[in-house]
Amino acid sequence: MDLRQLEAFAAVMSAGSITGAARLLGRSQPALTRLIQDLESSLGFDLLHRAGPRVTTTEKGLRFYQEVEPVMAWLRQLRERADAIAVDRPRSLSIASIASFAVGMLPAALQRLDATGLPEQVHIRTSIAEQVVHNVSTQVSEIGITSLPVDHPALEIHWIGEAPCVAAVAADDPLAQADRIPLSALSGRRLITMANPFRWRRRVDLALRQRGVTPSSILDTNTSNTAIMSARAGLGIAIVEPVIAYGMPVKGVAILPIDASISFLWAVVTPNGRPLTALVSGLIDGLADISRETIPGFIIHPATARDRLIADVFSSADAMVNA
Repeated sequence: MDLRQLEAFAAVMSAGSITGAARLLGRSQPALTRLIQDLESSLGFDLLHRAGPRVTTTEKGLRFYQEVEPVMAWLRQLRERADAIAVDRPRSLSIASIASFAVGMLPAALQRLDATGLPEQVHIRTSIAEQVVHNVSTQVSEIGITSLPVDHPALEIHWIGEAPCVAAVAADDPLAQADRIPLSALSGRRLITMANPFRWRRRVDLALRQRGVTPSSILDTNTSNTAIMSARAGLGIAIVEPVIAYGMPVKGVAILPIDASISFLWAVVTPNGRPLTALVSGLIDGLADISRETIPGFIIHPATARDRLIADVFSSADAMVNA
């Protein structure tokens, strides 16, 4: 493999065709085709299905692209940093974040830093929690915001946030007038929640089981904003984490506490052993300030509390199973 081959493959994935990729890179179509063929030969598997001028990605090609895309992003950032060094310009800032923080809280924290000067290039990569951990641990990103659990030796945790999950319902739903939504309200109604069963969704399912509540059906998604918008459309009652619920208010949606203790935990992390710039340090503090001001019931914990918090949350979930 060489970088030209990876760049050619990434361009095909972005453009959707060999012809379009050739235009993006300013190369001839035969030259680009040869690069892709050489890459496939080096890898030992096909990346693309070819049907005349049309190409589609193979299953292995899609999996490989998931590895290539962050590498290409890192290389672009490396080029920018090299250019900045050459002219003594401040380096760019690269941030990885779960979607809930990226849409509301993070922009607000950056807005405050902008008064003292953000670099010319700021990169925000919105990913699932596992990818945030990967981006920060491999130093593709300088700082990350991810949900717990997280346990990686290449990460330094600066603080851990905790706040109770909430319910979202359409503003014209009768429940919107309540002070608090009981889990029993989900009996016979559609539950809208997260798809990942290994994070806080697990505690939602267990809480419902403990209360003997059975929703009529379930709509699950991988982003909280989709869950909230589904609730706005009247599709059911959403149980969501509080970061996006309060960080990005949506007209036509009522956000209310629930009568069950389901904590959402998240952490601000950086690569272990990497010195913090003043900008990154300011962002770490700014994220804590925004969380305090925006999220009801927010509690900030030191990094040393991680094991206790994870044990408390998941042992209580296990207790629900055994009850």
